[in-house]
Amino acid sequence: MTDAYDQLHPGLQYHLANTLRWGGLRPTQEAAVGPVLRGEDCIVLAPTAGGKTEAAAFPLLTRMAEEGWEGLSVLYVCPLKALLNNLQPRLDTYAQWLGRSAALWHGDVGQPARQRILSSRPDILLTTPESLEAMLVSTKVDPRLFFAGLRAVVVDEIHAFAGDDRGWHLLAVLERLSRVADRPLQRIGLSATVGNPEFLSKWVQGSFDDRPRKVVAPETSAGQVPDITVDFVHSISNAAKVISALHAGEKRLVFVDSRRRAEELGAALRNNGITTFLSHSSLSAAERRRSEQAFADERDTVIVATSTLELGIDIGDLDRVIQIGSPRTVASFLQRLGRTGRRSDTSRNCLFLCIDDDELLLSTGMLLAWSKGWVEPIQPPSSPRHIAAQQLLAATLQEHRLGRSTWKKWWGSLPIFDEHADAIFDHLVQNGYLDADGDLVHIGPEAERRFGHRYFSELTAVFSAPPEFSVIAGRNDVGTVGTELLVGKVEGPRTLLLAGRSWQVTHVDWKRRKVWVDPVDSGGKAQWSGLPSGIGFMVARSMREVVMGAEPPGISLTTRAKDQLRDLRASLAPTVNARGFVVHLPTETAGRWFSWAGTAANRTLVASLPSVIETRQRVDERSVRLLPGVTPEQIAAAIANVQWQDPAVDKGALSGLKFSAALPEQLARETLGVRLGDRESAQIAASDKRVIGRWDGE
Repeated sequence: MTDAYDQLHPGLQYHLANTLRWGGLRPTQEAAVGPVLRGEDCIVLAPTAGGKTEAAAFPLLTRMAEEGWEGLSVLYVCPLKALLNNLQPRLDTYAQWLGRSAALWHGDVGQPARQRILSSRPDILLTTPESLEAMLVSTKVDPRLFFAGLRAVVVDEIHAFAGDDRGWHLLAVLERLSRVADRPLQRIGLSATVGNPEFLSKWVQGSFDDRPRKVVAPETSAGQVPDITVDFVHSISNAAKVISALHAGEKRLVFVDSRRRAEELGAALRNNGITTFLSHSSLSAAERRRSEQAFADERDTVIVATSTLELGIDIGDLDRVIQIGSPRTVASFLQRLGRTGRRSDTSRNCLFLCIDDDELLLSTGMLLAWSKGWVEPIQPPSSPRHIAAQQLLAATLQEHRLGRSTWKKWWGSLPIFDEHADAIFDHLVQNGYLDADGDLVHIGPEAERRFGHRYFSELTAVFSAPPEFSVIAGRNDVGTVGTELLVGKVEGPRTLLLAGRSWQVTHVDWKRRKVWVDPVDSGGKAQWSGLPSGIGFMVARSMREVVMGAEPPGISLTTRAKDQLRDLRASLAPTVNARGFVVHLPTETAGRWFSWAGTAANRTLVASLPSVIETRQRVDERSVRLLPGVTPEQIAAAIANVQWQDPAVDKGALSGLKFSAALPEQLARETLGVRLGDRESAQIAASDKRVIGRWDGE
């Protein structure tokens, strides 16, 4: 046994050897023991199924026992309730080895279970940031009593938080918890895929960045080269035929990019006689659990999933991962690839089934970036001013009042509050979100009106979703569907596709947003609101390299994929040139600038060069449309004299920024605008050598 193993509590050592039958710790677990026992903040990196949970749990349990921690002392925070459900039995087992306990608290946990937790606090609480916020503002929870013994926080799948507003919300809640508990909290982030771990290790500390911190990422010996194949299949029905014909007897996880595609592929696979289950965010929690458990117990089966199964939810040993189309980031690909190769007799693998040219180019470009060892750095969203407004309201609810001159102490130097912090506070007071009473403020009538439903439940989440209708079959909640499926004209009975099955609508309760259905043999549509995210600069540039002839090394392309890629290169040849970017200037129509700079960078180009670029256009990752009649000299002059601007934001777009109403309108627009663009990449694109003219690909 190693020194790290010997530092663990003797009770843990006994059960590791005799209950789990472990011969020792894994490299990541060994490396984490020292810094966690010393109380350092950590980022723990390891592949999926690399034992990250145990890397944090075992030394924390050791500290808990040896230092006599009492009451709730460890929070374990996850981005998904399903992941929490999956982890709780395991963590509770480990805790019970030392006479401790681990309990679950999130939106699906009933009131009786919550009451038991409040009356008899567990040592470890598995929860979400939204549930933590709800506890802090609840009239039924005394935060100073409930969190009095809090010592440490484990943030699982930290990359899933840090890349969006939930990360800022989590950090803000942890700042308030530190002050409620009256001590800094040890913070441990767990992740499988991070491109900038040193940055993330400081980010997770929030305002306590003077504490010691450590990146735990031990070197591991290179394993087998992953088996990755790219195919081109033209349609979802053909994809279903390929999946049905290949890998019989194996357990296959198929990732898709949308809920609609999951439903369509699931139905096609079942029509081909394949035992198929589905998992996506519009299925009810009960339906997802049934699917995931049934899939875990089967062998010759397929589960079709969106990103809901990208994270570490346990669905048993997988034989194969299949990707319809391509994820838009290398990090997402690595998460999905990591679901395979867990058994000693298997290797990591992924089969890409591309439906159209865009998917073929994206998959090969993304894989080319991956082959170079590149992974997206985690970039927290800039200017989280709407989170600042939300936090001011939430902290006022928590404390019942805030001091006009002392409120900033709750968050220290956390950068959700920038130079506009006082303007945001004044806006809340002036518009009735906060009521002033001398040097104190309390919740005002406008906050009651906008957010007060069900005791301010809207304040606990920093993201919003379009309204959906619950689908009820008999006594079972199947999931939800978008409004669009219920209002369009149809011939005959209205039929839905949900959970891979067909349902005929029998009644719609518009006020309560409920739909009653009966099962039918076939037919139906699946549709939800929402747009895919853009493609980043590095992946877009790698796609450009593929067009110019590059191919990701070590990747197998089927004959169909090679043929389609050859034709694709021929059609896109006029848009690329090794000397720089290409501008088409036809005589009859508006020209195009082929920047291959990524979606956000192209938005910035549109906003910054209105004298030569059409401002009203749909922006993609490859090009922008120029104004009619623009000359090469005008383009060169515009670039030479550019004043970089963030994309303009229409007032109607602010609905996508939750709590934007609690900001001054111009500040809300600026906040959203800076997030839509990418100045750095746009500047790189504009500094390329230019190939300007009526380029014909010679």
